[in-house]
Amino acid sequence: MKRLVLGPAIPTAHLIHERLTKLAALAIFSSDALSSVAYATEEMLKTLFILGFGAVAFALLMPLSLAIVGVLAILIFSYRQTIKAYPSAGGAYVVTKDNFGLLPAQVAGVALLTDYVLTVAVSTSAGVAAIIAAVPALSPLRVPLALSFIALIAVGNLRGVKDSGRIFAAPTYVFILSVFTLMTVGFVRIVAGGLQPDVTAETVRQGTGWLAGVPLFVALHAMASGSTAMTGVEAISNGVPAFRPPEWRNAQKTLTAMGVILATMFLGISFLAQELHVRPDLAKNATSTVLSEIGRAVFGSGGLGNLMFYVLQVATMAILVLAANTAFADFPRLANFAADDSFLPRQFTTRGHRLVFSNGIIALAIAAGGLVVLFEANVTRLIPFYAIGVFTSFSLSQAGMARRHLRLREPGWKTGLIINGAGAVATSVVLVMISVTKFADGAWVVMVLVPVLVVVLFRLNKQYELERRELERDLRTFPETYDDVEPQRPPAILLVDAVDAKTVHALGYAKTLRTPVTAVFLEDDPVETLSVEAAWEQAGLSSIPLRVLRGRGDESARLAGFFGSMPRDQDLTLLVPVSHDRSLRQRLSQKRAGARYARALLAYDNVRITLVRDHPDGVHPLSSDVLGLPTVRLTTRATHSVVLLVDTLDVAVLRAARYALTLGATEIRAVHAAVDPERATRLAERWMGHGIPIRLDIVECWDRNIPRTLESEVLALATIGSEVTVVMPRRDYPKLLQRLLHDRTSRRIARTLGRYAHVDIAAVPYHFAGRTTPSIRRVATPTGVE
Repeated sequence: MKRLVLGPAIPTAHLIHERLTKLAALAIFSSDALSSVAYATEEMLKTLFILGFGAVAFALLMPLSLAIVGVLAILIFSYRQTIKAYPSAGGAYVVTKDNFGLLPAQVAGVALLTDYVLTVAVSTSAGVAAIIAAVPALSPLRVPLALSFIALIAVGNLRGVKDSGRIFAAPTYVFILSVFTLMTVGFVRIVAGGLQPDVTAETVRQGTGWLAGVPLFVALHAMASGSTAMTGVEAISNGVPAFRPPEWRNAQKTLTAMGVILATMFLGISFLAQELHVRPDLAKNATSTVLSEIGRAVFGSGGLGNLMFYVLQVATMAILVLAANTAFADFPRLANFAADDSFLPRQFTTRGHRLVFSNGIIALAIAAGGLVVLFEANVTRLIPFYAIGVFTSFSLSQAGMARRHLRLREPGWKTGLIINGAGAVATSVVLVMISVTKFADGAWVVMVLVPVLVVVLFRLNKQYELERRELERDLRTFPETYDDVEPQRPPAILLVDAVDAKTVHALGYAKTLRTPVTAVFLEDDPVETLSVEAAWEQAGLSSIPLRVLRGRGDESARLAGFFGSMPRDQDLTLLVPVSHDRSLRQRLSQKRAGARYARALLAYDNVRITLVRDHPDGVHPLSSDVLGLPTVRLTTRATHSVVLLVDTLDVAVLRAARYALTLGATEIRAVHAAVDPERATRLAERWMGHGIPIRLDIVECWDRNIPRTLESEVLALATIGSEVTVVMPRRDYPKLLQRLLHDRTSRRIARTLGRYAHVDIAAVPYHFAGRTTPSIRRVATPTGVE
């Protein structure tokens, strides 16, 4: 299904080819900024009309628009400096971390992440508003339409960077062409005198003074609403690595082009709104927009005019919806940076089926969808939360660049300091203005949410750091070389429920370990116990002691009590026979029982649980006779291979390596599925430096599907007449939060490999500090076993 919807997997080696031309990058990274012209002017007018200054709103509209464009110009020049200084990725997070440290970087990161979520919610809601302006009957479907658009864009981005560029480029350029056509026709008609303003509703006054008689606070409030036109400017600096070489130069050119186009369209729409005196629709479920009213007035009601109007509305809808694409392009990259620094769950660093950060895309879609439902896809209700985050990141990024110039004093640093210093001052002023004027409208929520989220991220980072320190501290307690370590064969405990094919097969597997074997039967019914003991004797297995754990209560508690009576200074292997032809009910029942056993044995970190599956063809090369004859003769297997799965080098892996060395295999190898070539190289160097006497094979995981890669490696060894034991390090996290912070790859590997009869899975646990030891209820039995 994934391949059907998203297309075939893209090899990791093709990442360099998933780069964007300047035209494609302009569509992907600029759609947010360019689309804001569809509602920025309208939001300024709404603010003035709602606050009772509609009569002089049009006199103030162009001065406010020019002030916003002035700040925009400073931002464009500032981010050109940023892109050149940080060509690997010049976003606010990276710049702030490099110049101010981790705490300010998390503030910038959280501010941007929340702003990207709001970008998706606002842009899709505004796109729906554009549709409703053309087809008012769709107003009741406002929320479902917005959610559908979010899902559509998410799927488009999951298909990969190049595919999303091809999908979303055309609507962006159609919108640009439509708006420039609107401005050209409007200017020509105004100059020719064929376009008159609508003054029927009220007499429009010009006002007096430099603010046209509007109080300063109201003017700043309106300017704050219009400052949404600058959102998305930072997107190109976050996505520099997505450009074709030379990355930073192409990113600079694209940023400049975006700034020119954005400023021209914003001023043009504000000018037309002023000349035509277009009133905003203040209804809760508005059925028209300022841009649509300008389109109706400019294009007229003729056949061609109607056609141009609907083209404008469709293009506006498309660009507003696709403005969310900028957030979908940048949110996953920013989340990846934070996760690399252990401030977000590590799952955000994983590249998916099509070489994009799939988990980030999915998380953004869910968060934005929740906001759309909560605020009923209403742009005016969402706008107060908007822009605070992005201007916070603007200010920190520009201040960081100014500090960098002062710190490094590279050639041209004085010019850069002036540009970035001006950017820091301008964006800080706008940030304060937005915070004050929109505080009561809901901006306070974002101002409270950002520090709360920063605290949460630092708690996540602390948890990751505690785990890392524990693993590295324990790593130093292991010897640096294994040359002098004499592996001790771990005694095997075979869990018996019946004397059948799977039990005999597990006994044969135990023989390959060349270690003492003890069979354990958990009694439920004394009559059944007698039957099992008789079958054990009849099968000629009396040389292997069969211990019966009698008593009442939970079987897992009795099993834990049995292990509690054994020495704790050596490894113990619990063999659990599994049949290849289990029904669904049996699989679910055994899975629940296995989970109970695993929980009961958490107190014993020297116990390794191995699932031994029998052979579907009924031929057991471990025995010379078929079960059912009077005697079952167990022989040593010709080949027994051990595969140690390695993801990194820590104490959990070393403990598993030690256990693997005790299994008496004819062949033992370690396998690492290489998703990241650089990480694989570092692992190989550390592996050799630690002196582990196991060959490490680096296997290319070209499609980042680790279970499937390991499956092919293991099956190459699992032939008839052979057995493969897969040793899996299992890090046992004591808290639910810790388990959520790590992916489920090990479970997927076990599920994939657990289907094969010649493959046995041995889990070697490492218990982190803080794991609560489960209470063991001691049960006295006639055999003296507790």
